[in-house]
Amino acid sequence: MTDVLLFHHAQGLTDGVNAFADRLRQAGHRVTAPDLYDGHTYATLEQGMAHAREAGFQELVDRGVAAADGLPDDLVYVGLSLGVMPAQQLAQTRPGARGAVLCFACVPAEEFGGPWPVGVGLQVHGMDHDPVFAGEGDLAAAQQLTESVDGAELFVYPGDQHLFVDSSLSDHRPEAAELLTARVLDFLA
Repeated sequence: MTDVLLFHHAQGLTDGVNAFADRLRQAGHRVTAPDLYDGHTYATLEQGMAHAREAGFQELVDRGVAAADGLPDDLVYVGLSLGVMPAQQLAQTRPGARGAVLCFACVPAEEFGGPWPVGVGLQVHGMDHDPVFAGEGDLAAAQQLTESVDGAELFVYPGDQHLFVDSSLSDHRPEAAELLTARVLDFLA
C-alpha cells in the first residue's frame, strides 16, 4: 500500500478525478485528493484556467503544498495538468518523497530548485498531439527530465486530448485512460 497525494486539474475536483482516485484506492492505496478550488468545478478548460489565474497560480501551488501537512513523508505525488505544479514541487522539495506521477504537464526541474532528487521515482504521461502538453513545451520538458532521472518513465499516447483520464469530461479516452491507470498502479506497487 502506498500513500498518494493527488492534485486535480484546472477544471477542479471533478467526478472523473474522484473516479481516478477511487481506482487507486480500490487497488489498496491510501489516496488524499484535496480540493484546491473549494468545491468549484468548471465545464471547460478555459473556464478553469480563468479561475486559476484569478485565484493566482502561486496561491494554488501553496494550497497544494499545504495539503501535504500532516500526511506521511513517504508520499507519491500525482498531479493532473495544473496539479502537476504542487505535485512536482513537493516531490522535489519535501523530504521523504517516494515518487511523482505527472500527467499532462511537466516543468523543468530547475523551476523547483535544481535536479530531480536521487531515489525519487518519476513517471510522466501525455498525448503526442495534445496542444497543451505537446504544443506548449511540457513534452520537451518531460523528455529532458526523464532522460536525466535514473529509471524515470515517459509515456506518450497517440491523440490530441489533454485530460484524457478524466471520465467526466469530453477529453476522456477510455483505452488510453485504462493504460495510464495500469501504468500508475504498476508504479505505485
